[in-house]
Amino acid sequence: MTYATPLTAALHDLELAPSGAASTTVHAVIDLAIEIAREGREGRRVGTLFTVGSEGEVLQRSRCLILDPLLGHPVERRRLDDAGLRETIKELAQLDGGFVVSGDGVALSGCRYFESTLPHHEQPLGLGTRHLAAASISAHTRTIAVVVSESSVVRIYQGGALQTEILPELWLLHRYMPHIDHATRTSDVTHNLAILSERTTGDT
Repeated sequence: MTYATPLTAALHDLELAPSGAASTTVHAVIDLAIEIAREGREGRRVGTLFTVGSEGEVLQRSRCLILDPLLGHPVERRRLDDAGLRETIKELAQLDGGFVVSGDGVALSGCRYFESTLPHHEQPLGLGTRHLAAASISAHTRTIAVVVSESSVVRIYQGGALQTEILPELWLLHRYMPHIDHATRTSDVTHNLAILSERTTGDT
């Protein structure tokens, strides 16, 4: 299968309609997650979590760990296409908790705690509580959860299951063991990106 853009493969297996998220919004969140995974902050790796779409359900099933740093700011300053917001999110990603993004690309809340109610045995071994929280919130709502790991891998969850793993640096491939069974790999040398996805039978 040929992909028109590097991140099309990451969107291939996602059902966007239930979440109410536009493909451009999901693409923007994944792109930002890759930037965070690549750049880190202040010389160290950063991990964080985004939920995209189904924001009403997500807000009901989560809470802020501290006073919400995004609360009260104008909507136009909280859109993902605002360069200032992207840099703000990169700074806030150093704090505990994650971000709630609406289906149309507005960052609604930051430093948010998502309850982890799924049994650990239902998730791949080697992944921590941030991934468990992503699996849990995506299982109990229709949201899409995007996790930035401190090991510089971006993972996408929907319906409680790990759908896609993105390696922002191709050099990671030589030592990386996928958490997805029978993963299909798409490599993009130009963008130094590798995408590992669970494919349905019949995909080529």
